[in-house]
Amino acid sequence: MGILAFLILGLIAGALAKAVLPGRQGGGWVITLVLGVVGAILGGWIGSLIFGGGLGDFFDLRTWLLAILGSVIVLVIYGAVAGRRTRA
Repeated sequence: MGILAFLILGLIAGALAKAVLPGRQGGGWVITLVLGVVGAILGGWIGSLIFGGGLGDFFDLRTWLLAILGSVIVLVIYGAVAGRRTRA
């Protein structure tokens, strides 16, 4: 998968992760892109540990599910860190 496809995957996975999680998450589309790409990397790593294969082709369902799962995890961590920072 090329870098442009990986960025598109990250942006869409980050947006879907924001839509799945309840509440209001801060950040614009740049933060969504960064969190989505980091989430896709995390999802690929988790997939390689559990299933023996990480991110595959751009149109593979497993690739999208792993990227969205990783993005949800990263978004939860980001929300905990950013929420704690703004309350102080």
